[in-house]
Amino acid sequence: MSQWLVLTIAMAAVCGVVLTITVLKERRIGEDDDPSETPDVIEYLTMMVGVVYAIVLGLAIAGVWEARSGAEDTVRAEAQALHEVSTRVQVWPAPVRDTIRKDVESYVGYVVHKEWPVMAERGELTQRGADLLAKVRTDVMGYHPRDDYERESYQPLVDQVAAADSARTARSDAADSTLPGVVWFGLIIGGVISIGVMYTLQIRRSGREMLMAGVFSALIAFLLFLVWDFDAPFSRGLQAAADPFLALFPHV
Repeated sequence: MSQWLVLTIAMAAVCGVVLTITVLKERRIGEDDDPSETPDVIEYLTMMVGVVYAIVLGLAIAGVWEARSGAEDTVRAEAQALHEVSTRVQVWPAPVRDTIRKDVESYVGYVVHKEWPVMAERGELTQRGADLLAKVRTDVMGYHPRDDYERESYQPLVDQVAAADSARTARSDAADSTLPGVVWFGLIIGGVISIGVMYTLQIRRSGREMLMAGVFSALIAFLLFLVWDFDAPFSRGLQAAADPFLALFPHV
């Protein structure tokens, strides 16, 4: 089932629950009830609950968005480092150059077509990918430059392989969820409380109040979905893609 369809159903369900409770609550209120009698302290506390929850939710969204951006940066760094290896090896002898380029392309092709689905499903990288990158490192470090011109390119190539390995490690760290369970507990409970405090203000069945209650509850559901989606950059609806690899190695 599409995650956007799940989101739509969830938002509709939250709106339905809130409006149903409002209707049922209204039926139980006596005719002598006066909604203007809500104490000022309750209105103040209701406002503070909304402010505190908005701050916490905003920090959560900012945190997962930063984590997602970092994940995209690691993918770009890994792809760029491998592209540099494939380009700078031009100065080495043809047999060595062709072997390194072939192994780089084998690694990139495996990451894009094999490892990426595994990473999206399980939140982890594969040993096969690590072995293929290790093969590239062995190719580069195993060559002994023959002259000063080749020696000048040797260390930068080694550094680029190390950069690709470092980016791969960072990609592994970003593959799983970043928010701990206790944070999710606070976000969900906070959302329930934020919606629940509407009833302390004695919400009635007027069209204006019903509309605002539905929109507010749908907004909370959407923002929680946004946090959940960004929390796993490589595995959910708006996941970070392997586009940098495909842009630099279009033939893999």
